[in-house]
Amino acid sequence: MAPKKVVVVEVELNSDNVERIDFDSKHTLLDWDVIVFFPDIANMLNHSESYQGKISLNENDSFRLKERCEHWRREIKLALDAGRTVICYLEELKEIFVDTGQRNYSGTGKNRHTTRLVSLYSNYESLPVSLKPRNASGSSMKLSPKASVLSQYWSEFGGESTFEVTLHGSPPTASITTKAGDQVVGGIYRTTSGGNFVTLPMLTFYQDDFFSGGDFNETAKVFAEKIIHSWLGIDASLRSETELTPAPQWAEGGVYLLHAEASLKAKLLEAEQRLTEAQKQKEEAADSLLEAGSLRALLYEKGAPLEKAIIRALTALGFEAESYKDAESEFDVVFRSAEGRLLGEAEGKDNKPINIEKLRQLSMNIHEDLARDEVNTQAKPVLFGNGYRLQAPSERGQQFTDKCVSSAKSSGTSLVATTDLFRVAKYVSDSDDTAFAALCRAALLQASGMVAFPNEPVTLQHPIQPLTASPFSNDGIGEEFATDGA
Repeated sequence: MAPKKVVVVEVELNSDNVERIDFDSKHTLLDWDVIVFFPDIANMLNHSESYQGKISLNENDSFRLKERCEHWRREIKLALDAGRTVICYLEELKEIFVDTGQRNYSGTGKNRHTTRLVSLYSNYESLPVSLKPRNASGSSMKLSPKASVLSQYWSEFGGESTFEVTLHGSPPTASITTKAGDQVVGGIYRTTSGGNFVTLPMLTFYQDDFFSGGDFNETAKVFAEKIIHSWLGIDASLRSETELTPAPQWAEGGVYLLHAEASLKAKLLEAEQRLTEAQKQKEEAADSLLEAGSLRALLYEKGAPLEKAIIRALTALGFEAESYKDAESEFDVVFRSAEGRLLGEAEGKDNKPINIEKLRQLSMNIHEDLARDEVNTQAKPVLFGNGYRLQAPSERGQQFTDKCVSSAKSSGTSLVATTDLFRVAKYVSDSDDTAFAALCRAALLQASGMVAFPNEPVTLQHPIQPLTASPFSNDGIGEEFATDGA
């Protein structure tokens, strides 16, 4: 028999006998026999605001977190339905506010204010079992008599374990409880399909003596092999008790079908159809979201993706824009409006500014373009640059070299930092301000050297308004209540 395949989500072990994947990933769990999961969202809470003493995520980070939690909720459910063993270490409950995507508006004109609506969310939304955790900590615990399959694990790691939450949701089949008060702090949840969801109190997986010179050492390796062996032991013990015999084909015939099964099968088919339709709607919404956010490629892309984002931005500013290619010439973008015709080249650099070489190529393209029979007037040359593209825009140096800027001034070439193009294109896309777009077109046509786009009008701030909802359920958003803002 092939050895069992084990995967750990988020935590890393010093072993070649286990695979690790990040919480912020989209891996399926069906490739493994034993899944060890940590509902740890700490790495997804960077650069966040604070509201009512809790972290408050912006719209983009909220979507990303909820998407990942829903992914793991679905994957764990599928793994359990497929008869897998899922071991979940019960971390501290982390409650945060997430953006619901809903807005309230008040006032008119310059006095109009937008209020962002938020709801409470937690790391335990990533689990398919309603645990209803409450933060509480301690180390005095015991196994219930029905939890004998955990005896070997508990004898080795029970003394090192600490609970960080108590559970108040669906009772487990077998429990780990506090010694005083019998509060549930872990246990085993069995499924009818043969899968087992095992919840365990926390262990310290990154102990100080596991590292030498910043790397895992032999002590970490011994610990890793020991705990992997224990996980496999839990899986083997559970399977020996719950192994199901696949129903033979004859047993599923109509003569043996119960009346309740027939109606439930019909309900299952209806639910699967709704799920298929919902998945299709989700995919369409995801595609639309990707398209709507494609302008952000101006901030970090190079090559063809950068060129496509430039065309989209120019179109937003009121140009007719497209790439051009024939048997003799290939230009990144040719764009025109009532004010004039322009030809552009695009360049992205990882950690340096755009140099004069691309300007020379642009000059050659201008002459090639003018040599075409259908072109009577020389196009305005424009060089789009995304220098230092791997750094945040606020941390970047000058986008073009001094030599490139000097040459552009003498040749009448417009130099456009794609970060600046993003700023104005985003504003026009959001506001549909045609007068502002006309000013941007004029800036492109009139510049020699760096293009100075106009400053967009001041945007409105978005105070936060929460929507009450249980952080432990998945029933959606609850009753709305107002505040004075963040």
